[in-house]
Amino acid sequence: MTAKPINPYIRSALEYGPVIAFFAAYLWLKDRSFVIGGTEYDGFIVVTAGFIPLMVLATGVLWALTGTLSRMQVVTVILIVVFGGLSVWLNDDRFFKMKPTLIYLIFGGMLGIGLLRGKSYLRYVMEGAVPLAEQGWMILTRRVTALFFGLAVLNEVIWRTMSTETWVYFKTFGLTAAVFIFFMTQSRVFTEYALDKRDGQDG
Repeated sequence: MTAKPINPYIRSALEYGPVIAFFAAYLWLKDRSFVIGGTEYDGFIVVTAGFIPLMVLATGVLWALTGTLSRMQVVTVILIVVFGGLSVWLNDDRFFKMKPTLIYLIFGGMLGIGLLRGKSYLRYVMEGAVPLAEQGWMILTRRVTALFFGLAVLNEVIWRTMSTETWVYFKTFGLTAAVFIFFMTQSRVFTEYALDKRDGQDG
């Protein structure tokens, strides 16, 4: 299904706004604790409880405006609800911190299955934005698969060995920067296997 056109600023606000709000709220409430229903919750759990409905709302609005969501967006919001909900319900921040690990393992695993079948599932997600020849897609998919597994391992190391504040900074900025830098370093693949360039050479 083709997505309806949407103002890019609105899309960015819906996609990144909840994450930025989570980060800002955490900085505000990180040193506070709250007693709710006779149970004491620290600031991280309270912020997580607010982040879950905000993320669901933003994703729902994005779906209403565009008429479609990517599989990654759907899986991400489901995992946020499940693992964020477990963290709040059990008053244990470990479940929410595991979420990025599971997201990257799921998508890395899906891409890996495609590679074993000789296919690039990444192509189905990005083909409209990045037209590449088949060989280019296979190269890029192998690298993205390795990236996802690497980020899953890195997230586990960060949340298990460092403070919650360090993990929040890592989740908000580190993971995003890692993906951005990765794709910036793939410019040679995008250039060498771009369909328009190859078509021009073939002609």
